Amino acid sequence: MSESQAAIQFQDLYKSYGSLDVLRGLSGQIEAGEVVAIIGSSGCGKSTLLRCFNRLETINGGQLLVNGMDLSSPDLSRKQLQRLRAQVGMVFQQFNLFPHMSVLDNLMLAPRKVLKRSADVAKETAKLYLDKVGLLEKAHAYPDQLSGGQKQRVAIARALCMEPDIMLFDEPTSALDPELVGEVLEVMKQLAEDGMTMVIVTHEMQFARDVASRVIFLNKGVIEETGKAYDVITNPQSDRLRAFLSRMQLAGVA
Repeated sequence: MSESQAAIQFQDLYKSYGSLDVLRGLSGQIEAGEVVAIIGSSGCGKSTLLRCFNRLETINGGQLLVNGMDLSSPDLSRKQLQRLRAQVGMVFQQFNLFPHMSVLDNLMLAPRKVLKRSADVAKETAKLYLDKVGLLEKAHAYPDQLSGGQKQRVAIARALCMEPDIMLFDEPTSALDPELVGEVLEVMKQLAEDGMTMVIVTHEMQFARDVASRVIFLNKGVIEETGKAYDVITNPQSDRLRAFLSRMQLAGVA
């Protein structure tokens, strides 16, 4: 992808399930190196939009380019999709770790299968990213020996082992106990500081305000408000966003 090309571009994007319109004519772009938080009430289309960015969901109308690949095309080959998902990492609410495999083996699996890396290279990469998320000492542990926060940090490391250009996070802290949220957000903050392009669906308004470069507020499938994260969250312009932030009990966060 050229430096002048946005990491993600979408124009007049539509997504529906039967008669239910979930995304209704969204347009925008995300630049390389940007950290964009997508916020909004449950059911507004946040996760659906995120899943469109790596073709877990197919769009019904409009154009969507990710790393220059046209995801609007119905004719993407399996090889193209494989390349897309190597370039675009995703971290879900649930950790999706293989319980019968060690942490190290969980991290090595995709680089070996998809990228055809040797065992030695995959192991060194896995150790590098485990160290990055502060869990190198857990390399030989199994998922059921980890806390929820540790599992999510392992899931982030696993996505990083594919060395993606873009990272997508779908409410990565929503399944965690409150005391474990901070350790995951700290890893994400470090990734942001390292310049990783990130799109984050989140209810963590303080994190969005402090770490994201920009916020997109979705309401009923449309972009109600967008702008610099600090400005949008501390000085919302739309009534709906003010009401949303008030419900999140963070309208007055400075």
